[in-house]
Amino acid sequence: MNKSELLINISEKSGLKKSESEKALNAFLETVTEALIEGEKVQLVGFGTFEVRDRKAREGRNPRKPEEVIQIPASKAPVFKAGKTLKEAVNK
Repeated sequence: MNKSELLINISEKSGLKKSESEKALNAFLETVTEALIEGEKVQLVGFGTFEVRDRKAREGRNPRKPEEVIQIPASKAPVFKAGKTLKEAVNK
């Protein structure tokens, strides 16, 4: 499902116009993004948790030259952990 299909489903289930659904979805995505940038967790009970995890610097291999070792710098990675209710719904 892509964003436009998601907007159609949100619109149908909520009774909102498609443009209103798009504003709501964009506001949600922007709010989650801003929270993660600030280092906060976003917990939606039953659905899941969005958070940022630190990745350590490490060595890797250049795929074009497998003998060449490269340094991969430390970075931050956004992650999503599914909640219990979501896991149970998917596994039915």
